[in-house]
Amino acid sequence: MGGGHRGPRERSATVPAQRSRVTDPARRTAYQVLRAVDEGAYANIETPRALREGRVGGRDAAFATELVYGTIRMRGLYDAVIEQAAQRPVAGIDREVLDILRLGVHQLLSMRVPAHAAVDETVGLCRQVVGTGASTFVNAVLRQVSEQELGAWTERVVPEGDWAARMAIRHSHPEWVVRALRAALLGHGTSAPATVEADSERLLATDNMAPAVMLVARPGLVEEDELRDAGAEPSALSPFGFRLAEGDPGSVAAVREGRAAVQDEASQLVAAAVAAVPVEGSDSRWLDLCAGPGGKAGLLAMLAAGAGASLRANEISEHRARLLRQTLRAAVDAGAAVDVTVGDGRDVGAEEPAGFDRVLVDAPCTGLGALRRRPEARWRRQPSDLPGLTTLQRELLTSALDATRPGGIVAYATCSPHLAETRYLVADAVRRRGDVTVLDARPFIRRRDGGPVGDVGDGPSAQLWPHLHGTDAMFLALLRKR
Repeated sequence: MGGGHRGPRERSATVPAQRSRVTDPARRTAYQVLRAVDEGAYANIETPRALREGRVGGRDAAFATELVYGTIRMRGLYDAVIEQAAQRPVAGIDREVLDILRLGVHQLLSMRVPAHAAVDETVGLCRQVVGTGASTFVNAVLRQVSEQELGAWTERVVPEGDWAARMAIRHSHPEWVVRALRAALLGHGTSAPATVEADSERLLATDNMAPAVMLVARPGLVEEDELRDAGAEPSALSPFGFRLAEGDPGSVAAVREGRAAVQDEASQLVAAAVAAVPVEGSDSRWLDLCAGPGGKAGLLAMLAAGAGASLRANEISEHRARLLRQTLRAAVDAGAAVDVTVGDGRDVGAEEPAGFDRVLVDAPCTGLGALRRRPEARWRRQPSDLPGLTTLQRELLTSALDATRPGGIVAYATCSPHLAETRYLVADAVRRRGDVTVLDARPFIRRRDGGPVGDVGDGPSAQLWPHLHGTDAMFLALLRKR
């Protein structure tokens, strides 16, 4: 895990088997991914591509993946350590060299890599991709870092005083994110003032843990026994969830064929809730307003088919619409009535007023609820992103309400617990209209055994959490059009 407390001198079971005088393919691949992420790529997309192109597999692929994700997650703490060891600000270190140092520090402080191997291999990487001059600097800094273990370095670099500033370094989150998550725990009714700081620290620590690989079994397309035979076990949380403890999800036939997919359980629970809310009158037309790349739509399509309804999956981007069509191909082949359209979701309400019975708005957001899976988001997002995002979210929700017929329902979901993107935005939308009733979403977030999922807040919206549910921090509000 990126936030582990293993000492640097413990022997590793995951060091790449193949080495070279310069560096090994796993470290070289991890470095290439970090450089691509620094230039705007996403780790979850870039890592498998780089491993495939570099022909890095097996234990070496697992090692490279941990290097990438752990280094990105713990960047804030590692940069503080590097500044101390190098006696200079990280802003004054070339970006290529800084990424190499971060990779070395992660091996020294948070992986079971012997100190001499971590230093020597990282210096070799620097010599190979940057040059001999920089490798001397990298060697000196990493040897300084290797003199202490993670706990000692953490105590050394975490500042005194302000709680949020301390948590930002200790748990490697930007300070504004720490404050936003603390406010969200209070605002959603998850934490009380007396417990919120301890709860916040649990949440921040969980963000730095690698999530389990969860599969969604799309109903009507795959049987439970097939996934069990592939090594997946049913989850107690989502009715459609299966945990894959080890192995490549792409090796599972049902995943390759689109009958199952990798999907966080929070997304599964939201899609299931959309289908479970009673509507008044007809129930034949469902809409996923901003559906790409299609995770929730893949489940909704089969739930709609089971209810005798059709699903329109709309996406503004042609590229993402192509991914959406691929995701939905198995459902279409099975006879589900699915229509993929390309258009701006903000226009649908005006173009097809009162045309749908159920509408899902899975709105673009800061992604602060998915920092385990998309660790680079914490370093890319800024508070200045919020006004533009909340304007877009408000416009999409308005369009969704306009597109819903009286008696129908709108589900508004974000993969962020930030209050500006969730409770405040929904409350504002309801205040502006006289034709909307807010439903209690909590009874519709249900476990595999049929019981309600606990600890989702004080209502009427529902908020899931990594540290409480083992899921992304997904928010759901349910609104009925009067």
